[in-house]
Amino acid sequence: MIHYDEFAYFRENADEAGLVWRGAPVVRRETVDVDGHAISALVWGTATPELVLLHGGGQNAHTWDSVALALDRPLVAIDLPGHGHSDWREDGKLFPSDNAAAIRPVIDELAPDAHLLVGMSLGGLTALAVAGRDPGVVERVAIVDVLPTVDTERAGDIIAFLAGPETFANFDEILERTIAFNPTRSESSLRRGVLHNAIEQPDGSWRWRYQRFGSDVTLGDVAPEHFDLLWDDLARIPGPFMLVRGADSPVVADNDVAELLRRKPNARVEVVAAAGHSIQGDQPLELARLLDDFARATMAP
Repeated sequence: MIHYDEFAYFRENADEAGLVWRGAPVVRRETVDVDGHAISALVWGTATPELVLLHGGGQNAHTWDSVALALDRPLVAIDLPGHGHSDWREDGKLFPSDNAAAIRPVIDELAPDAHLLVGMSLGGLTALAVAGRDPGVVERVAIVDVLPTVDTERAGDIIAFLAGPETFANFDEILERTIAFNPTRSESSLRRGVLHNAIEQPDGSWRWRYQRFGSDVTLGDVAPEHFDLLWDDLARIPGPFMLVRGADSPVVADNDVAELLRRKPNARVEVVAAAGHSIQGDQPLELARLLDDFARATMAP
């Protein structure tokens, strides 16, 4: 068995990102019961959380570790339903509206005074549903490399990775597949990511921590009407809004950004060089800088 301690890798994150190590951060895991389902989260710091971070599909709260270290702010990183240490859903429905209903009570309990909600990919769409349907929940919203558009062709590599095998004979096999789909990332960062995102079984095999969408649920079941609702949610968010795109990511197209600016003309749009879809992994310091600046800035809604 490979020993795993989820709090033992922060020094690796810091060293790889080029951050000065000032000692282990104060991080604890909390669980909130939402309608009989456990939603898990990492709480960084001892002060009242200022930010809430939502990860992408097939990820978990540890995807934000390097960003959280760089921000050095009290925050909460939540495991979405069916991901990380949160309970799986019996119905297999993990769409943004389903996630939003589960996440809202967690924000109330763990980060009631947070002023910035950040979401990446599926977490970004979830953030739109949370903030658009309850505009008073946070002052401002930032989403990472996603907008309410369904384009399975542009996201083909991401979908292919998530649709791959659910179990692997050993750790080397699951790491090899992860490396193959993430050629720009270091092996050490991907190894750390797999340890956070997979579980070793008693027989030495490994399985992903995240739940697949139900076998009878597909993107076609929610497009386009469901995503049109998310565009409406986006337009209803009253406070400052920021989109951060990865320069090397195909997920968000220019016409998507044009639609964003049509619906929310004062939105801030940033493009991060040398970053793909998971900007928090490719360029964590630059993403942290943008989020910190956005959290401090005074912008017209």
